Amino acid sequence: MYIYLIHHPQIRINWYAGVVKYRGVRIGGLSGIFKPHDYRKGHFEYPPYNQQTMRSAYHVRNIEVFKLKQIKQHMDIFLSHDWPRGIYHYGNKKQLLKHKTFLRPDVEANTLGSPAATELLQHLKPSYWFAAHLHVKFAALMQHPKSNGEQLPKATKFLALDKCLPRRDFLQIVEIEHDPNASDHLEYDSEWLTILKATNDLINVTSKTWNMPENNSLHAKWDFSVSGEDIEELLEEQGHNLQIPSNFSQIVPAYDPAHLQRSREPLHVINPQTTEFCATFGLTDLNAKVKQMENEGLMEEEDDLDSADNPEEPSDYTTDTSGLSSSINPDEITLEDDDNGELSTHSIEPSPDHPFMDSSANFSDIRDLPDSMIVSSDEMQDSANEDLGKSGDSSMTEGEGKSTRTKAVKRISNEHENGSSGIKLIKRRNQSIYHAQNDENEDNE
Repeated sequence: MYIYLIHHPQIRINWYAGVVKYRGVRIGGLSGIFKPHDYRKGHFEYPPYNQQTMRSAYHVRNIEVFKLKQIKQHMDIFLSHDWPRGIYHYGNKKQLLKHKTFLRPDVEANTLGSPAATELLQHLKPSYWFAAHLHVKFAALMQHPKSNGEQLPKATKFLALDKCLPRRDFLQIVEIEHDPNASDHLEYDSEWLTILKATNDLINVTSKTWNMPENNSLHAKWDFSVSGEDIEELLEEQGHNLQIPSNFSQIVPAYDPAHLQRSREPLHVINPQTTEFCATFGLTDLNAKVKQMENEGLMEEEDDLDSADNPEEPSDYTTDTSGLSSSINPDEITLEDDDNGELSTHSIEPSPDHPFMDSSANFSDIRDLPDSMIVSSDEMQDSANEDLGKSGDSSMTEGEGKSTRTKAVKRISNEHENGSSGIKLIKRRNQSIYHAQNDENEDNE
Protein backbone atom coordinates (compact mmCIF):
# COMPACT_ATOMS: atom_id res chain seq x y z
CA MET A 1 0.00 0.00 0.00
CA TYR A 2 1.32 3.46 -0.91
CA ILE A 3 0.55 6.51 1.18
CA TYR A 4 0.80 9.92 -0.46
CA LEU A 5 1.83 12.45 2.14
CA ILE A 6 1.46 16.18 1.74
CA HIS A 7 2.15 18.92 4.26
CA HIS A 8 -1.23 19.27 5.96
CA PRO A 9 -2.70 22.53 7.25
CA GLN A 10 -4.17 22.78 10.72
CA ILE A 11 -7.30 20.67 10.75
CA ARG A 12 -10.08 19.97 13.17
CA ILE A 13 -11.97 16.74 13.68
CA ASN A 14 -14.97 16.16 15.90
CA TRP A 15 -13.05 14.21 18.50
CA TYR A 16 -9.82 16.21 18.12
CA ALA A 17 -8.03 12.85 18.14
CA GLY A 18 -8.86 9.53 16.61
CA VAL A 19 -7.88 6.13 15.23
CA VAL A 20 -9.12 4.48 12.02
CA LYS A 21 -8.08 1.45 9.99
CA TYR A 22 -7.53 0.93 6.29
CA ARG A 23 -6.40 -2.34 4.74
CA GLY A 24 -5.47 -3.48 8.22
CA VAL A 25 -3.19 -0.45 8.75
CA ARG A 26 -3.97 1.35 11.98
CA ILE A 27 -3.78 5.16 11.69
CA GLY A 28 -4.07 7.49 14.68
CA GLY A 29 -3.89 11.25 14.99
CA LEU A 30 -3.90 14.27 17.28
CA SER A 31 -5.16 17.61 16.00
CA GLY A 32 -3.90 21.01 17.10
CA ILE A 33 -0.80 22.60 18.60
CA PHE A 34 0.38 22.51 22.21
CA LYS A 35 -0.24 25.59 24.34
CA PRO A 36 0.22 25.07 28.09
CA HIS A 37 -2.31 27.72 29.13
CA ASP A 38 -5.13 25.92 27.28
CA TYR A 39 -3.97 22.33 27.70
CA ARG A 40 -6.13 21.52 30.75
CA LYS A 41 -9.26 23.32 29.57
CA GLY A 42 -12.31 21.74 28.00
CA HIS A 43 -13.51 22.15 24.41
CA PHE A 44 -15.59 25.25 25.07
CA GLU A 45 -15.08 27.15 21.79
CA TYR A 46 -17.95 27.56 19.34
CA PRO A 47 -18.78 29.95 16.50
CA PRO A 48 -18.94 32.84 16.13
CA TYR A 49 -15.40 32.92 17.47
CA ASN A 50 -13.74 35.94 19.03
CA GLN A 51 -10.08 36.87 18.70
CA GLN A 52 -9.20 34.58 21.61
CA THR A 53 -11.27 31.48 20.86
CA MET A 54 -10.36 31.50 17.17
CA ARG A 55 -6.86 30.61 18.38
CA SER A 56 -7.58 28.45 21.41
CA ALA A 57 -9.88 26.23 19.33
CA TYR A 58 -6.73 24.92 17.64
CA HIS A 59 -4.95 24.01 20.88
CA VAL A 60 -4.46 20.43 22.11
CA ARG A 61 -6.28 19.41 25.30
CA ASN A 62 -5.17 16.95 27.95
CA ILE A 63 -8.23 14.72 27.57
CA GLU A 64 -7.27 13.79 23.99
CA VAL A 65 -3.76 12.83 25.07
CA PHE A 66 -5.22 10.90 28.01
CA LYS A 67 -7.52 8.90 25.71
CA LEU A 68 -4.72 8.07 23.29
CA LYS A 69 -2.53 6.92 26.18
CA GLN A 70 -5.13 4.25 27.01
CA ILE A 71 -4.27 2.45 23.75
CA LYS A 72 -2.46 -0.85 24.13
CA GLN A 73 -2.54 -2.31 20.63
CA HIS A 74 0.20 -1.51 18.11
CA MET A 75 -0.09 1.72 16.10
CA ASP A 76 1.18 1.65 12.52
CA ILE A 77 0.95 5.36 11.67
CA PHE A 78 0.42 8.45 13.79
CA LEU A 79 -0.28 11.96 12.49
CA SER A 80 0.14 15.25 14.31
CA HIS A 81 0.61 18.90 13.48
CA ASP A 82 3.26 19.49 16.16
CA TRP A 83 6.61 17.76 16.23
CA PRO A 84 7.28 15.66 19.34
CA ARG A 85 9.78 17.50 21.50
CA GLY A 86 13.31 16.14 21.06
CA ILE A 87 12.71 14.26 17.80
CA TYR A 88 15.32 16.49 16.12
CA HIS A 89 18.04 14.60 18.02
CA TYR A 90 17.35 11.52 15.89
CA GLY A 91 17.84 12.96 12.42
CA ASN A 92 20.29 15.24 10.64
CA LYS A 93 20.10 18.08 13.14
CA LYS A 94 22.98 19.90 11.52
CA GLN A 95 21.18 20.08 8.19
CA LEU A 96 17.92 21.09 9.90
CA LEU A 97 19.62 24.05 11.56
CA LYS A 98 21.32 24.98 8.30
CA HIS A 99 17.92 25.38 6.62
CA LYS A 100 16.10 26.78 9.68
CA THR A 101 18.71 28.74 11.59
CA PHE A 102 16.12 30.50 13.78
CA LEU A 103 15.33 27.14 15.44
CA ARG A 104 18.81 26.84 16.93
CA PRO A 105 18.07 28.41 20.37
CA ASP A 106 15.13 26.09 20.99
CA VAL A 107 16.92 23.01 19.67
CA GLU A 108 19.97 23.68 21.85
CA ALA A 109 17.71 24.24 24.87
CA ASN A 110 15.63 21.15 23.93
CA THR A 111 12.45 23.24 24.08
CA LEU A 112 11.30 22.79 20.49
CA GLY A 113 8.13 20.77 19.97
CA SER A 114 5.20 19.45 21.95
CA PRO A 115 5.74 17.62 25.27
CA ALA A 116 2.27 16.10 24.90
CA ALA A 117 3.27 14.61 21.53
CA THR A 118 6.43 13.24 23.14
CA GLU A 119 4.32 11.46 25.76
CA LEU A 120 2.33 9.83 22.98
CA LEU A 121 5.44 8.94 21.00
CA GLN A 122 6.90 7.17 24.02
CA HIS A 123 3.63 5.40 24.83
CA LEU A 124 2.32 4.42 21.39
CA LYS A 125 5.69 3.71 19.72
CA PRO A 126 4.16 3.83 16.23
CA SER A 127 6.04 2.50 13.23
CA TYR A 128 5.66 5.87 11.50
CA TRP A 129 4.99 9.39 12.78
CA PHE A 130 4.20 12.16 10.29
CA ALA A 131 4.01 15.84 11.29
CA ALA A 132 4.13 19.37 9.86
CA HIS A 133 4.09 22.83 11.53
CA LEU A 134 7.76 23.86 11.21
CA HIS A 135 7.70 24.06 7.40
CA VAL A 136 10.80 22.04 6.66
CA LYS A 137 11.39 18.50 5.45
CA PHE A 138 13.03 16.45 8.18
CA ALA A 139 13.39 12.69 8.73
CA ALA A 140 14.44 10.86 11.87
CA LEU A 141 14.66 7.35 13.28
CA MET A 142 14.09 6.85 16.99
CA GLN A 143 14.61 3.61 18.92
CA HIS A 144 12.41 3.10 21.98
CA PRO A 145 13.57 1.41 25.18
CA LYS A 146 12.96 -2.32 25.10
CA SER A 147 9.79 -3.34 26.95
CA ASN A 148 9.15 -6.52 28.85
CA GLY A 149 8.26 -9.37 26.53
CA GLU A 150 9.82 -7.75 23.46
CA GLN A 151 12.57 -9.64 21.67
CA LEU A 152 13.71 -6.48 19.89
CA PRO A 153 13.04 -2.83 20.71
CA LYS A 154 10.50 -0.92 18.65
CA ALA A 155 11.46 2.06 16.52
CA THR A 156 9.59 5.00 15.00
CA LYS A 157 10.37 6.54 11.63
CA PHE A 158 9.52 10.25 11.77
CA LEU A 159 8.94 12.48 8.76
CA ALA A 160 7.91 16.13 8.54
CA LEU A 161 7.33 17.97 5.27
CA ASP A 162 7.70 21.51 4.05
CA LYS A 163 4.75 23.75 3.24
CA CYS A 164 2.96 23.72 -0.13
CA LEU A 165 4.88 26.29 -2.12
CA PRO A 166 6.79 26.19 -5.41
CA ARG A 167 10.11 24.30 -5.22
CA ARG A 168 9.51 23.08 -1.67
CA ASP A 169 9.59 19.48 -0.36
CA PHE A 170 5.93 19.14 0.57
CA LEU A 171 5.14 15.75 -1.05
CA GLN A 172 6.31 12.25 -0.18
CA ILE A 173 5.25 8.71 -1.15
CA VAL A 174 5.80 6.00 1.46
CA GLU A 175 5.14 2.30 0.96
CA ILE A 176 3.40 0.67 3.93
CA GLU A 177 2.89 -3.06 4.42
CA HIS A 178 -0.79 -3.97 4.69
CA ASP A 179 -3.14 -6.93 4.88
CA PRO A 180 -4.31 -7.70 1.31
CA ASN A 181 -7.31 -9.56 2.74
CA ALA A 182 -8.46 -6.63 4.87
CA SER A 183 -11.29 -4.32 3.88
CA ASP A 184 -10.57 -1.63 1.31
CA HIS A 185 -13.01 0.68 3.12
CA LEU A 186 -12.12 3.02 5.94
CA GLU A 187 -13.10 1.42 9.22
CA TYR A 188 -13.53 2.58 12.78
CA ASP A 189 -11.00 1.15 15.22
CA SER A 190 -12.60 -1.17 17.77
CA GLU A 191 -10.17 -0.41 20.61
CA TRP A 192 -10.48 3.34 20.10
CA LEU A 193 -14.30 3.22 20.04
CA THR A 194 -14.28 1.22 23.27
CA ILE A 195 -11.96 3.80 24.86
CA LEU A 196 -14.27 6.61 23.76
CA LYS A 197 -17.18 4.86 25.47
CA ALA A 198 -15.12 4.27 28.63
CA THR A 199 -14.02 7.93 28.85
CA ASN A 200 -17.32 9.49 27.78
CA ASP A 201 -18.06 10.83 31.26
CA LEU A 202 -14.71 12.67 31.39
CA ILE A 203 -15.58 15.25 28.72
CA ASN A 204 -15.49 18.92 29.62
CA VAL A 205 -17.03 21.71 27.53
CA THR A 206 -16.10 24.63 29.79
CA SER A 207 -13.01 26.83 29.92
CA LYS A 208 -12.27 25.71 33.47
CA THR A 209 -8.99 23.85 33.92
CA TRP A 210 -8.99 20.26 35.14
CA ASN A 211 -6.68 17.29 35.52
CA MET A 212 -7.03 13.80 34.14
CA PRO A 213 -7.47 10.92 36.64
CA GLU A 214 -4.19 9.71 38.15
CA ASN A 215 -3.13 7.01 40.55
CA ASN A 216 -2.70 9.49 43.38
CA SER A 217 -5.47 8.38 45.80
CA LEU A 218 -7.68 11.23 44.57
CA HIS A 219 -9.49 9.23 41.91
CA ALA A 220 -11.46 6.02 42.27
CA LYS A 221 -10.52 5.09 38.67
CA TRP A 222 -7.51 6.20 36.70
CA ASP A 223 -6.94 3.36 34.23
CA PHE A 224 -9.38 3.60 31.30
CA SER A 225 -7.65 1.12 29.02
CA VAL A 226 -10.00 -1.58 27.74
CA SER A 227 -9.89 -5.35 27.75
CA GLY A 228 -10.40 -7.83 24.95
CA GLU A 229 -13.80 -8.63 26.43
CA ASP A 230 -14.82 -4.96 26.28
CA ILE A 231 -13.78 -4.76 22.62
CA GLU A 232 -15.61 -7.97 21.74
CA GLU A 233 -18.76 -6.66 23.41
CA LEU A 234 -18.66 -3.54 21.23
CA LEU A 235 -18.09 -5.61 18.10
CA GLU A 236 -21.07 -7.80 18.90
CA GLU A 237 -23.24 -4.72 19.45
CA GLN A 238 -22.25 -3.50 15.96
CA GLY A 239 -22.59 -6.88 14.29
CA HIS A 240 -18.80 -6.87 13.70
CA ASN A 241 -19.35 -4.13 11.10
CA LEU A 242 -17.21 -1.05 11.73
CA GLN A 243 -17.14 0.30 8.17
CA ILE A 244 -17.30 4.09 8.16
CA PRO A 245 -20.46 5.13 6.29
CA SER A 246 -20.39 7.47 3.30
CA ASN A 247 -22.91 9.85 4.86
CA PHE A 248 -21.42 13.24 4.08
CA SER A 249 -23.95 16.06 4.12
CA GLN A 250 -23.37 19.73 3.39
CA ILE A 251 -24.16 22.02 6.32
CA VAL A 252 -22.75 25.33 5.05
CA PRO A 253 -22.94 26.96 1.59
CA ALA A 254 -20.11 26.09 -0.76
CA TYR A 255 -17.64 28.79 -1.71
CA ASP A 256 -18.82 30.71 -4.76
CA PRO A 257 -16.38 33.35 -6.08
CA ALA A 258 -19.25 34.96 -8.01
CA HIS A 259 -21.27 35.55 -4.84
CA LEU A 260 -18.89 36.40 -2.03
CA GLN A 261 -20.38 36.78 1.45
CA ARG A 262 -17.63 38.49 3.40
CA SER A 263 -19.92 39.85 6.09
CA ARG A 264 -21.73 36.60 6.87
CA GLU A 265 -21.30 35.61 10.50
CA PRO A 266 -20.52 31.92 11.13
CA LEU A 267 -23.36 30.00 12.74
CA HIS A 268 -23.14 27.35 15.42
CA VAL A 269 -24.60 24.30 13.70
CA ILE A 270 -24.82 20.64 14.60
CA ASN A 271 -23.22 18.18 12.18
CA PRO A 272 -25.67 15.36 11.35
CA GLN A 273 -22.80 12.96 10.66
CA THR A 274 -21.51 13.50 14.20
CA THR A 275 -25.03 13.11 15.58
CA GLU A 276 -25.35 9.75 13.83
CA PHE A 277 -21.91 8.62 14.97
CA CYS A 278 -22.58 9.48 18.63
CA ALA A 279 -26.00 7.86 18.56
CA THR A 280 -24.56 4.69 17.06
CA PHE A 281 -21.93 4.23 19.77
CA GLY A 282 -23.65 5.87 22.73
CA LEU A 283 -21.34 8.88 22.96
CA THR A 284 -21.90 12.52 23.89
CA ASP A 285 -21.80 14.95 20.99
CA LEU A 286 -19.49 17.70 22.27
CA ASN A 287 -20.76 20.25 19.79
CA ALA A 288 -24.38 19.51 20.62
CA LYS A 289 -23.67 19.76 24.35
CA VAL A 290 -21.97 23.13 23.89
CA LYS A 291 -24.97 24.26 21.80
CA GLN A 292 -27.36 23.17 24.54
CA MET A 293 -25.39 24.97 27.25
CA GLU A 294 -25.15 28.04 25.01
CA ASN A 295 -28.95 28.10 24.57
CA GLU A 296 -29.41 27.70 28.32
CA GLY A 297 -26.97 30.52 29.05
CA LEU A 298 -24.59 28.22 30.88
CA MET A 299 -21.48 28.91 28.79
CA GLU A 300 -19.02 31.18 30.57
CA GLU A 301 -16.71 33.67 28.92
CA GLU A 302 -13.06 32.71 29.22
CA ASP A 303 -11.04 34.86 31.58
CA ASP A 304 -8.63 37.24 29.90
CA LEU A 305 -5.91 36.03 32.25
CA ASP A 306 -4.28 32.85 31.04
CA SER A 307 -4.36 30.06 33.57
CA ALA A 308 -0.63 29.63 33.03
CA ASP A 309 -0.13 33.05 34.63
CA ASN A 310 -2.08 32.04 37.73
CA PRO A 311 0.23 30.67 40.44
CA GLU A 312 -2.67 28.70 41.90
CA GLU A 313 -3.05 26.65 38.73
CA PRO A 314 -0.45 23.85 38.66
CA SER A 315 0.87 22.69 35.32
CA ASP A 316 0.84 19.12 34.01
CA TYR A 317 4.57 19.59 33.44
CA THR A 318 7.38 20.40 35.80
CA THR A 319 8.68 23.40 33.89
CA ASP A 320 6.80 26.64 33.33
CA THR A 321 5.95 26.80 29.65
CA SER A 322 3.63 29.78 29.63
CA GLY A 323 5.94 31.85 27.47
CA LEU A 324 6.24 31.58 23.72
CA SER A 325 9.37 30.39 22.01
CA SER A 326 12.07 32.94 21.43
CA SER A 327 12.31 31.67 17.86
CA ILE A 328 10.51 33.64 15.17
CA ASN A 329 9.45 31.67 12.13
CA PRO A 330 8.99 34.08 9.21
CA ASP A 331 7.37 31.23 7.29
CA GLU A 332 4.52 30.53 9.71
CA ILE A 333 0.93 31.74 9.53
CA THR A 334 0.11 33.00 13.01
CA LEU A 335 -3.61 32.24 13.21
CA GLU A 336 -3.04 29.81 16.07
CA ASP A 337 -0.56 32.03 17.88
CA ASP A 338 -0.42 35.38 19.59
CA ASP A 339 -0.36 38.48 17.46
CA ASN A 340 3.35 39.09 17.97
CA GLY A 341 4.04 36.41 15.36
CA GLU A 342 6.18 34.21 17.57
CA LEU A 343 6.31 30.52 16.86
CA SER A 344 4.48 28.33 19.37
CA THR A 345 7.13 25.68 19.83
CA HIS A 346 8.14 26.32 23.42
CA SER A 347 7.82 23.27 25.61
CA ILE A 348 9.77 21.80 28.51
CA GLU A 349 13.05 20.28 29.51
CA PRO A 350 13.40 16.50 28.98
CA SER A 351 11.80 14.46 31.72
CA PRO A 352 14.33 12.37 33.64
CA ASP A 353 11.71 9.62 33.80
CA HIS A 354 11.49 9.36 30.03
CA PRO A 355 14.90 10.18 28.54
CA PHE A 356 15.34 9.86 24.81
CA MET A 357 17.50 6.84 24.08
CA ASP A 358 20.32 6.42 21.62
CA SER A 359 18.98 5.32 18.23
CA SER A 360 22.25 4.05 16.79
CA ALA A 361 21.34 0.34 17.14
CA ASN A 362 20.43 -1.87 14.21
CA PHE A 363 16.71 -2.68 13.83
CA SER A 364 15.87 -5.99 12.22
CA ASP A 365 12.26 -5.97 13.33
CA ILE A 366 11.17 -3.00 11.22
CA ARG A 367 10.95 -2.37 7.50
CA ASP A 368 13.75 -0.60 5.67
CA LEU A 369 13.51 3.16 5.38
CA PRO A 370 12.54 4.52 1.99
CA ASP A 371 15.52 6.20 0.37
CA SER A 372 13.99 9.61 0.97
CA MET A 373 13.78 8.96 4.72
CA ILE A 374 17.38 7.84 5.27
CA VAL A 375 19.14 10.21 7.67
CA SER A 376 22.77 10.75 8.53
CA SER A 377 24.44 11.74 11.79
CA ASP A 378 25.45 15.30 12.62
CA GLU A 379 29.11 14.39 12.23
CA MET A 380 28.73 13.47 8.56
CA GLN A 381 29.01 15.97 5.76
CA ASP A 382 25.86 17.83 4.72
CA SER A 383 25.89 16.02 1.41
CA ALA A 384 25.56 12.60 3.06
CA ASN A 385 21.78 13.04 3.21
CA GLU A 386 21.21 14.11 -0.34
CA ASP A 387 17.51 13.35 -0.55
CA LEU A 388 16.56 15.07 2.69
CA GLY A 389 18.30 18.23 1.59
CA LYS A 390 17.61 18.01 -2.12
CA SER A 391 15.72 21.29 -2.08
CA GLY A 392 18.82 23.08 -0.81
CA ASP A 393 18.08 26.64 0.15
CA SER A 394 14.58 26.48 -1.29
CA SER A 395 13.18 25.78 2.18
CA MET A 396 14.42 29.13 3.46
CA THR A 397 12.72 32.47 3.17
CA GLU A 398 13.95 35.98 3.80
CA GLY A 399 14.96 36.20 7.43
CA GLU A 400 16.27 32.62 7.38
CA GLY A 401 19.40 33.28 5.37
CA LYS A 402 18.10 33.01 1.81
CA SER A 403 19.46 35.33 -0.82
CA THR A 404 17.57 38.61 -1.04
CA ARG A 405 17.33 38.16 -4.80
CA THR A 406 14.42 35.82 -4.22
CA LYS A 407 11.18 37.51 -3.28
CA ALA A 408 9.59 36.40 -0.03
CA VAL A 409 5.92 35.50 -0.15
CA LYS A 410 4.07 37.98 2.03
CA ARG A 411 0.94 37.51 4.07
CA ILE A 412 -2.17 39.23 2.74
CA SER A 413 -3.60 41.26 5.57
CA ASN A 414 -4.64 44.78 6.52
CA GLU A 415 -2.40 44.90 9.56
CA HIS A 416 -0.72 48.12 8.41
CA GLU A 417 -3.64 49.92 6.77
CA ASN A 418 -4.02 53.53 7.83
CA GLY A 419 -0.92 53.18 9.96
CA SER A 420 -2.73 50.79 12.26
CA SER A 421 -1.18 47.69 13.76
CA GLY A 422 -4.48 46.11 14.75
CA ILE A 423 -5.70 42.53 14.48
CA LYS A 424 -4.23 40.55 11.62
CA LEU A 425 -6.72 39.25 9.09
CA ILE A 426 -5.29 36.07 7.62
CA LYS A 427 -6.63 35.27 4.16
CA ARG A 428 -6.15 32.45 1.70
CA ARG A 429 -2.95 33.11 -0.19
CA ASN A 430 -2.63 30.30 -2.72
CA GLN A 431 -3.53 32.35 -5.77
CA SER A 432 -1.19 35.20 -4.93
CA ILE A 433 1.59 32.74 -4.11
CA TYR A 434 1.44 30.99 -7.44
CA HIS A 435 0.86 34.18 -9.39
CA ALA A 436 4.15 35.37 -7.90
CA GLN A 437 6.01 32.32 -9.19
CA ASN A 438 6.85 33.92 -12.54
CA ASP A 439 8.29 36.95 -10.78
CA GLU A 440 10.45 34.67 -8.64
CA ASN A 441 11.74 32.85 -11.70
CA GLU A 442 12.68 36.13 -13.33
CA ASP A 443 14.56 37.23 -10.22
CA ASN A 444 16.50 33.97 -10.09
CA GLU A 445 17.63 34.08 -13.70
